[in-house]
Amino acid sequence: MEQRDRDIVVVALARTPFGRFQGALKGVEAPRLGAMAIDEALVRCAFPGTEIEALYGGVGMVGCELVPVRQAVLLSKLPQTTPSALIDRACCSGMTAIGMAMKDIRVGEAQAVMCGGFESLSRTPNLLPRERARRIGDVTLIDPLLMRSLVVDRPIPVYSGDEALRYGIDRRQQDEWALSSHQRYFAAKAAGYFDFEVFPVTRKGERESPAFAADESPRADTNLEKLSQLETVYNGKTVTAGNAPGLNDGAAFLVVTRRDFARERRLEPLAQLVDYAQVCGGPTTGTMTPAIAIKKIAQRNGRDPTDWDLIEINEAYAATPLVSTLALADGDAATLKRLRERTNVHGGSVAIGHPLGATGARLVMTLINGLRRRGGGRGVAAICGGFGQGDAVMVEVT
Repeated sequence: MEQRDRDIVVVALARTPFGRFQGALKGVEAPRLGAMAIDEALVRCAFPGTEIEALYGGVGMVGCELVPVRQAVLLSKLPQTTPSALIDRACCSGMTAIGMAMKDIRVGEAQAVMCGGFESLSRTPNLLPRERARRIGDVTLIDPLLMRSLVVDRPIPVYSGDEALRYGIDRRQQDEWALSSHQRYFAAKAAGYFDFEVFPVTRKGERESPAFAADESPRADTNLEKLSQLETVYNGKTVTAGNAPGLNDGAAFLVVTRRDFARERRLEPLAQLVDYAQVCGGPTTGTMTPAIAIKKIAQRNGRDPTDWDLIEINEAYAATPLVSTLALADGDAATLKRLRERTNVHGGSVAIGHPLGATGARLVMTLINGLRRRGGGRGVAAICGGFGQGDAVMVEVT
């Protein structure tokens, strides 16, 4: 692809290791996690924060936090004059933040934007409803992590599993994909793959660094026998704690600029962000939504929706990449095999973890990482979230 001054490029990226629920990062507030990743991204490109014209941050479970993205800016080394906005599209949030940055740059509203997201599910509070029917009596707390809603009467894992079964994706296939997610992750880690993305985090009260330097959720000892013995969640049919990601903590941010802006400041572009697409389907269509987003972005750019060097599809559940690749292949077995060989080749969220607001940005940086290691190419990252919403970002590395 011909390089142009107005191209949108990534000049830095950084993410914390992702922590388990109530794990290594449980004591770190969500905005502080965000500030850590923001500061590291600035360090990695030696870029003055004064030139960042806006920051967009995704948070999927806002809870009771007041303007958490603004707090992250104030806790970071960015000037306090940096405008910011919170993106709340559940799991899509971090990728939507990238899309917002791309739109700003494309229409000339900015030349350099920080974008990404963060989450601390470990610190999500239980909620006490303000109104009570009786002045005397027991009080029931509400746990937001159960992810109930007014629009769907079933838990997300239950209807996602049901949707997978409608496409012929059974429990065993989901367990096999989950196992491969861990295996691919550890193969990549052994090759030093994640050094490009991850930086060590020092937690409160710890003076020695690095205190926490690697993703906490991946399990080297998992196998099909262990996965098959797990009970399904919420009495569903296929989804278990083993073929779904955990509730995680972490942050991920990228610095995005115009190509000519980067050149003037002698910043090396890591990748070009070619296009961004949003889609929506029915409220229970999550396992299919990434395929719809990929098809939209492919059509808009005159590409075959199956012709990518690498693909990242968020493992909201193992069912998600399985259903989405099946939909992209349109029933062709050879195409399906090729797609799955190129999807999440370094492991996915089942292994790495899924801090809701950060994952969309993590997918894009993992895609950039993979394309650079293979010497270049074109790829797409896609994610579902928030009752039928979906995003995709097309990336090119030369």
